[in-house]
Amino acid sequence: MTHSISAGTAVRGVGTFAATAIVIADMVGVGVFTSLGFQVQTLSSGFSLILLWVVGGVVAYCGATCYAELSGMFPRSSGEYNFLARTYQPIFGFLAGWLSATVGFAAPVALAAMAFGEYAKPLLPGVSPLALGLGLIWLVTMFHLSGLKYGSAFQNVSTVIKLVLIVVFIVAGFAVGEAQPISFAPTQADVGQILTAAFAVNLAFVMYAYSGWNASTYIIGELHDPTRTLPRALFTGVLVVAVLYIALNAVFLYTTPVEKFAGQIQVATIVGEHIFGPLGGQLVGALICLGLISTVSAMMWIGPRVTMVMGEDFALLRLFAYRSPRGVPSVAIIFQLVVASLLLLTQSFEAVLDFIQFSLTLCSFFTVLGVMVLRTTRPSHPRPHRAFLYPLTPIVFLVVTGFMMYYLMVSRPVQALAGVALMLAGLIIYAIAQYSPVPEKAENV
Repeated sequence: MTHSISAGTAVRGVGTFAATAIVIADMVGVGVFTSLGFQVQTLSSGFSLILLWVVGGVVAYCGATCYAELSGMFPRSSGEYNFLARTYQPIFGFLAGWLSATVGFAAPVALAAMAFGEYAKPLLPGVSPLALGLGLIWLVTMFHLSGLKYGSAFQNVSTVIKLVLIVVFIVAGFAVGEAQPISFAPTQADVGQILTAAFAVNLAFVMYAYSGWNASTYIIGELHDPTRTLPRALFTGVLVVAVLYIALNAVFLYTTPVEKFAGQIQVATIVGEHIFGPLGGQLVGALICLGLISTVSAMMWIGPRVTMVMGEDFALLRLFAYRSPRGVPSVAIIFQLVVASLLLLTQSFEAVLDFIQFSLTLCSFFTVLGVMVLRTTRPSHPRPHRAFLYPLTPIVFLVVTGFMMYYLMVSRPVQALAGVALMLAGLIIYAIAQYSPVPEKAENV
């Protein structure tokens, strides 16, 4: 039974196209345009470099099919907050929600906005990157505050523009670029590279570029026919992004000598300049700049839904459950806008992102593990969608994600532990919330 202080009500008007656009937009940020420069320093084979992105896509799909099963079982917005609370204990879900509601989305928004400012600077040389980034966040927020209709339309248009520009760049690169002496066919020597620690470490960074494959699970409550829409959105989004990632890295390697971008972060810009001249580098910068608009939009849409659902469940956070007459969680959206703006103004978003990587990975690990737990503890619970190739898919995801957590703990122990501490700080809020009157649950599924 729905119970809310809302002025408006939830609108289930988001179809498959918009839900897929959220997944694609949230996944495709700057990672794919920058990471190859570091990968070629430890891997020399064209096949092994492309295989990284293939494996990354497979792992993302494994996670998506597991989240689709959980979404069918517990069709409520808020992602891990909902899944972990239902699978384990409410406190676990609260800690995941606390992380997402405070900085889990706001920090990536601030990073994407700052990157937008840097790439837009050559186009608007008289404006500071900080002002451009802030302008983007506030403009996108206005669209999402105006209602689901306008917010989803903005998301769809900005994502389509991003996809068209990337496809044009890929096609033009293969058509105009001069082929380099690199082969993508597997050889016996590739086995040695694939089994090295370098391949595993690079895979961890590739998985960060694939993060966002679960985006539409945060807005299940707004999806039209979620049991059908959500799996389609997750699978289509992952497939489209995997194809784009593989093609982009192939065109980088095919058209440009590796030594030109080895160790460099601006890989796409270097490739653009090599293929099309100085103007090409600027065009690629503009491409990335425009693409980041849809990324910021996706996170400004889905992040506040976590805060909203937490407000529905806890009287202490009840204000965040407010929906405007247009049906959007306006207070939660404004809260994320303020946090993202502060992180951008204080330039603290990079440090925050370092801190929360481990905790966010930990949440997704236990969410997928929950699929296996629930098959044992709640075998008769209705499952409109079942994880494909179970138990192989969750096991693959857990192995790769487990390695990522191990790598983060070994290479950045202070940041990893700080992230856990930030997450555990939510225990204080949870304890206070327990002594507050608890409102009737927004959904009882």
